[in-house]
Amino acid sequence: MIRNYLKIAWRNLIKNKGQSFINISGLSVGMAVAILIGLWIYDELSFDKYFQNYSSIVQVMQHQTTNGDVGTQRDMPIPMGDKLRQSYSEDFKYVVLSRTEGHVLSYGDKKLNEQGNFMQAEAPDMLTLKMIRGSRAGLTDPSSILLSSSLAKAIFNTADPINQLLKIDNKFSVKVTGVYADFPHNTTFRDINFISSWDLYMTTQPFLKQYAQHEWSNNSWDIYAQLRPGVVVDNASAQIKNIKRDALKQQGDAFSLSFKPVVFLQPMSRWHLYSEYKNGINTGGEIEFVWMFGIIGVFVLLLACINFMNMSTARSEKRAREVGIRKTMGSLRSQLVGQFFGESILVVALAFLLSLVIAQLILPWFNTIADKQMTILWTSPLFWLLGLLFSLLTGIIAGSYPAFYLSSFQPVKVLKGTFKAGRFAALPRRVLVVLQFTVSVTLIIGTIVVFKQVQYTKNRPVGYHRTGMVQIHMKTPELHNQFSAFRHDVLQSGAALEVAESGGPITSVWNNNSDINWRGKPPGLQCDFGTISISPEYGKAVGWKLVAGRNFSKEYPSDSSGVIINEAALKFMGLKSPLGETIKWYRNLKIIGVVKDMVMQLPYEPVQPDLFYMTSYMGNYINFRLNPKMGSQQALALIAPIFNKYDPSNPFDYQFTDKEYAAKFADEERIGKLAGFFTILAIFISCLGLFGMASFMAEQRTKEIGVRKVLGASVISLWGLLSTDFVVLVVISMLVAIPTASYFMNGWLMKYKYHTTLSWWIFAGTVAGAILITLLTVSYQSIKAALANPVRSLKAE
Repeated sequence: MIRNYLKIAWRNLIKNKGQSFINISGLSVGMAVAILIGLWIYDELSFDKYFQNYSSIVQVMQHQTTNGDVGTQRDMPIPMGDKLRQSYSEDFKYVVLSRTEGHVLSYGDKKLNEQGNFMQAEAPDMLTLKMIRGSRAGLTDPSSILLSSSLAKAIFNTADPINQLLKIDNKFSVKVTGVYADFPHNTTFRDINFISSWDLYMTTQPFLKQYAQHEWSNNSWDIYAQLRPGVVVDNASAQIKNIKRDALKQQGDAFSLSFKPVVFLQPMSRWHLYSEYKNGINTGGEIEFVWMFGIIGVFVLLLACINFMNMSTARSEKRAREVGIRKTMGSLRSQLVGQFFGESILVVALAFLLSLVIAQLILPWFNTIADKQMTILWTSPLFWLLGLLFSLLTGIIAGSYPAFYLSSFQPVKVLKGTFKAGRFAALPRRVLVVLQFTVSVTLIIGTIVVFKQVQYTKNRPVGYHRTGMVQIHMKTPELHNQFSAFRHDVLQSGAALEVAESGGPITSVWNNNSDINWRGKPPGLQCDFGTISISPEYGKAVGWKLVAGRNFSKEYPSDSSGVIINEAALKFMGLKSPLGETIKWYRNLKIIGVVKDMVMQLPYEPVQPDLFYMTSYMGNYINFRLNPKMGSQQALALIAPIFNKYDPSNPFDYQFTDKEYAAKFADEERIGKLAGFFTILAIFISCLGLFGMASFMAEQRTKEIGVRKVLGASVISLWGLLSTDFVVLVVISMLVAIPTASYFMNGWLMKYKYHTTLSWWIFAGTVAGAILITLLTVSYQSIKAALANPVRSLKAE
């Protein structure tokens, strides 16, 4: 019996090739989207679960209040680590201070610029490093280093790295005491390629000894901890919330106390998905995208299922006579129900197998766009169980109408030709088409808004010239100590118009200070100024725009006590005539210039008040304004040998400022690309459904069209008659989709302080586009039916 059902089902698929293609292809695309989104959600939800102590690892964080606004930060003072370890040992098994930085590792002729951590000796046990060589105890040696497997291979190839000596930044030597397996891509520490001793970090940075003893106001380091078994995170947070405040009181630091620091613990389970805080409240983070893409996946899959159900119910009415004959020959209703369900499940099973092929083909591209390293879970029983359950459920839902409705027909009526579908038989199909296009139109509007927001922010004036700017992160003092000679040689080569030093990159502010005063500062006003050290050539190099005053100049020795502020600082300080005014920081600084705001941090946020000052200390970056008359690669080829001449121990690694700035939009652009990809697939699925329904409607109305043509109807009028029904359905879907999309996208835009608006053309363009797509989709079948010879359609009468 089952074999007979399968044979009949296969024959029906072959007989109705067009319908079968639409059903299987549409459903397989929807299922492939569901698989990809499911893998993405699984990857996000399993973030950091690689670590065995996942449920007990926490990061120490703090809230601080500035002029009534509560800010949240991960950076902590060094003394807090020892305080937690000594005074709260009953709660914490491990407390680990950490500093993440980029360094140059050299071995022989090899020089690699790598990201790594200086961490205390308990870190390998806390993070349960999977050691390939050596042991986790390797960091107990103050001059030791642990390498990731990939970095060890890059440096030593197949040779044994244990006990080999490396140099860090050409300053000090370290001994390799272990090699650990690379952290997976979906972990917080995925970019960490080496871990070195915290004690080494402290001894090579003499100024840190003072910070370690009593500097509670300098927040520049990470603190991770592991709770003891049975300790509840909230209870431990409550225990330590005033630890910093109490220390500041003991020191009599009233200024730092005015920020009302509150210390708390954030569990590892919330590091990735719940990383955003607003006014001291955890407002979410990546979890929002998990929900968003989860909903998109459900709706895209729903579109495919709607197509399947629509086509199944539409075509099933043509099989009424088949049902009548089978019943006359003795078929039981249960047998007919089983046959229809079997055909439906067969189609879904074929679509599921095809969806796996589609997903596997798309996955490499999807991984690139989503910044993931996902694979299909071929060996996971849960994956196959979910696929089987979904196939069965979809097949049962789609096959329920023909199974129970058609199997109830009385064979006498069917065979006599008196059976007619009810007047409302097409209503469910129309509702489903409206639902389909509501989802598609909503996705279209959402995708356009995301791209518009990204472009709006990209076009924001940044206050300097990004094009042609190149920056190099200096890891050693060689270039700084010989900067004048280096700059002279670069300028003489003609490769650059200007060269300057700075304490941080142009696209970021590394240092902030609050202990800043000026004449007329309101009592109790708290401030947070970005403080950027620069060389005199910086303004010319970056091409900032002066509003008042002048740039730094070597011709004025007094400029060593000068400062240039941005417009945001001028506004915050409330100075009407800023030139010549004195700012009291660690010393008195005279304002010599005001520049337009430079967007150096998040492009979606207002520019913070910034101070630019000169210093004799080593800069961290060298910035080049390349010669526009020379190609970038040609200019860099001229700079490279000069760089190697003055700093032969470091690789010539450079970054283009415009690319570094563009990287700030990576998350939004990634979301936009993924949403656009899913939107295109949703439109494709919807159009498949429309095409199938148009084909079915044209076939049903063949005789009506023939009569109208005989009576003189034109092809254009018949095309309009057949297309109007679908256009009306799409217009109805617009009336639902536009307010829905407007509500949700307006809420999304409000997350950004610098954001675009919901322009009218977004909705008008979407409406016009949706109607055009509808007409293009249904016109083929409509015109084909209108051009048909009426003699053929009426001869049976």
